[in-house]
Amino acid sequence: MSDVDSIRLVIRVKPGASRNEVGGLVGEELAVAITAQAHDGEANKATIAALAAALGVGKSRLQIVKGATFRSKVVEISLDPGARGEVMRKIWAMRNLPTHK
Repeated sequence: MSDVDSIRLVIRVKPGASRNEVGGLVGEELAVAITAQAHDGEANKATIAALAAALGVGKSRLQIVKGATFRSKVVEISLDPGARGEVMRKIWAMRNLPTHK
């Protein structure tokens, strides 16, 4: 049995937002609004920080595995065994929030 569980999450990033916020959907992608601009990787760092905070996991548990230079991204979340259910509940709740404008 593996000692790490992982989830892949498709997100849509809105850099330059008025505040950092995770929630709502853009099509089928989880919306992540961040104040950082898309310059020199700052938006990716802010995206990881915002998602980690919203999910209650450490930033080192998240990695952008696809789309690092695009607004649509795939993020892999590495979890300890047994944490998957709680993280999935948080993701589901965030999907049902209104999208930040």
